[in-house]
Amino acid sequence: MIVPGASSQALAAAVATAMDEPLAAVEYDRFPDGETLAAVPDFDGGRAVVVATTDSNDAWVELLQLQDAVREAGADRVVTVIPYMGYARQDAAFEDGHPVSARAMAKAVSTGADRVVLVNPHEEDLASFFDAHVTIVDAASRLAAPLPDDLDDPLFLSPDASAVELAGSVREAYGRGETDYFEKVRHSGTEVEVTPSDADAAGRDVVIVDDIVATGSTMSEAVAHLQSGGAARVFATCVHPLLVRNARTKLERAGIERIVGTDTVERAVSAVSVAPNVAAAVDAVTQ
Repeated sequence: MIVPGASSQALAAAVATAMDEPLAAVEYDRFPDGETLAAVPDFDGGRAVVVATTDSNDAWVELLQLQDAVREAGADRVVTVIPYMGYARQDAAFEDGHPVSARAMAKAVSTGADRVVLVNPHEEDLASFFDAHVTIVDAASRLAAPLPDDLDDPLFLSPDASAVELAGSVREAYGRGETDYFEKVRHSGTEVEVTPSDADAAGRDVVIVDDIVATGSTMSEAVAHLQSGGAARVFATCVHPLLVRNARTKLERAGIERIVGTDTVERAVSAVSVAPNVAAAVDAVTQ
């Protein structure tokens, strides 16, 4: 049975359809003191697949509750799918006294999961934080499908070198174009400095590819450089469209043609689903 977290109901339903398995009727509640409760139906043994994006503190608590609830209800195996893993960028102690928050979250999830599936985590090394077996799913190639067929001499750019493989995956799926990346220096959670790449964007359609768009600062800075360099249409694509605060407004004001994301985080821009990739990964780890 596929068990949805509150933030992943549409994706979990798509996974259930892809796997031809039932979708659990989960109930989400909140007590007057603010505590949450996630309840599941009874299981007649077998495998439970929890699909829960952790885009908030409440979502993390709910995921732990769902893992415990399916065990209590009779599931004998738990596969936890985390489409977007929050706290993944806190993967080191950046100053004395700081926690490695990603590790703390991974350890907590490992107490209730036999297998874990992550979709494009911020760094693949995050898998080492889990005690459970981890499978990493790359869904970046799915971002090519919503793009127009008539891109003019397309240039696929990542905002920094760490994401250039994502840009390459999208370019390969699209079938033509060039790949390059910007140089990025992050000064704070909202302030970034982006240096243009050597690739000539003048008169070309450009697709910026990143794993996460949160505040939109990096992406909008990249768009500004491209516009000043004479780029034609500029598309923003990402696997995880968090789009917090005024990110959408920043990107629209920067002159973006379209924003495309997947449903790892369910937003209005989630134009394509990672369900086929997730279903294949779950099947593979539970054979």
